[in-house]
Amino acid sequence: MLKPAVIIDSGSSFTRGGFAGQRQPQFVLRTVLLHPCSAGPRRDSQQHPTATGSTEGFAAAARSCPLQHGIVEDWDGMKSLWGHLFSCSLRVPPEEHPVLLAESPSCPATDRVKAAEVLFESFGVPALHMANTGFLSLCAHGRVTGLAVEAGAGVSHVTTVCLGQTLRKGTQRLGVAGELLSSHLHQLLLESPNQPAALHALTRKTLSQLKKQCCYVSLDYERDLQDQGCHHPARFQTPDGRWITLGKERFCCPEPLFQPKLLQHGCPGLHQLAWQSLQTVPDHARRDVLGNIVLSGGSSMFPGFPERMCLGLNLLSQGTGVQIDVLASPERGTAAWLGGSMAASLTSFQRAWMTKGEYQEHGAEYVHTKFQ
Repeated sequence: MLKPAVIIDSGSSFTRGGFAGQRQPQFVLRTVLLHPCSAGPRRDSQQHPTATGSTEGFAAAARSCPLQHGIVEDWDGMKSLWGHLFSCSLRVPPEEHPVLLAESPSCPATDRVKAAEVLFESFGVPALHMANTGFLSLCAHGRVTGLAVEAGAGVSHVTTVCLGQTLRKGTQRLGVAGELLSSHLHQLLLESPNQPAALHALTRKTLSQLKKQCCYVSLDYERDLQDQGCHHPARFQTPDGRWITLGKERFCCPEPLFQPKLLQHGCPGLHQLAWQSLQTVPDHARRDVLGNIVLSGGSSMFPGFPERMCLGLNLLSQGTGVQIDVLASPERGTAAWLGGSMAASLTSFQRAWMTKGEYQEHGAEYVHTKFQ
């Protein structure tokens, strides 16, 4: 492949795009339906602009998000989004660049086939590779064996990988993720002493900023909830100049990642799902997997998240004689994209592409054979 591959990671909130070999995505677009070239002039790649410069009407746009919880709901919308990424953001002809597409562990087989059809037929890409975001998160750490704990915007996953192969029975899904936590935070604030007028005017973008700046994961939720001295307040100024004060809301917001029952979800927390996944690993690979537990996704960026995950796993492993640590890179918010960038830049990766010739010979269903 003479020209660098384009790496695309489309999530429920953001689509990241850039070229193989880069440490960060060159562009980050909101995963919403966009009009071609509506983002205005190109900006410096280090600023990571979104395609929607204004937040006005964002709530309405979000309702037409083509991808929900890792599953594509609107393929015309995805085609429009990818077209915008190629022509208006990266400004490259897709016919000249192979594409590595990160796919959610929840991605159904039909979506893989459809994605291949769109990229080969509509964009004419010369070659394609599809890879699980859990595997790519491990690649970002230079691993091909391990356990990836991904806490994203629309959905969270735990994925077990052995020598580059995803263990389907070791893949777990949790419906608690960043967007739901933002809604949860809003509800918590509405029940707080803050002025209702300031809270009702909060946009999704402001809520997300509030969550990122002020919230953290408690290492002992029940104790902190009962001890008023642990409710260290934080103040946040909204774009319209109003002030919001957070107390226990700071650590109550992300707690459903570890206790989904707080949001009426009946499934186990992320640390418990990770432990369940570890039980599916073959005996000969278990030590390697235990030594390579990586965190990724924007919702893993809460202060205290790595420590709580580590604490929870070690409590579950008591009596086994195993001490568990987790790998939490400062870049873990974009780990899947970075892993794709690193993998696609390797010389040895070149034989992993599904070429346009193979697509024409075998059809889109060939993705199941090529990318097992």
